[in-house]
Amino acid sequence: QMQLAESGGGLVQTGGSLRLSCAASGRTFSNYGMGWFRQAPGKEREFVAYMSRTGDTTYYTDSVKGRFTISRDNAKNTVYLQMNSLKPEDTAVYYCAARSRTFPSGRTPATYDYWGQGTQVTVSS
Repeated sequence: QMQLAESGGGLVQTGGSLRLSCAASGRTFSNYGMGWFRQAPGKEREFVAYMSRTGDTTYYTDSVKGRFTISRDNAKNTVYLQMNSLKPEDTAVYYCAARSRTFPSGRTPATYDYWGQGTQVTVSS
């Protein structure tokens, strides 16, 4: 089993920034592609960003391109999501996820093997 623990969420004003972290343990982190998803109240879980195990491939959902950046530090077993120019519509619980297999995109939740518990991000207008 792999354990994933998100941190860094909070309350921020529109236009502000937050950096989410997801610390992994229990498995060899560098063997896993890592994704970030979010879920707002009453909505389905939504793909945000993905980075391959080596970091050479990234995907973003269109609504966060140019504002969010995913990165990873395999020495620290941690994946990050830098979120800039935050908007109220970014308000959600943010989850990190890990998968060992390679797929054409990072968008499908069912392709991930492990999930964290989530961290709340609230952007006030």
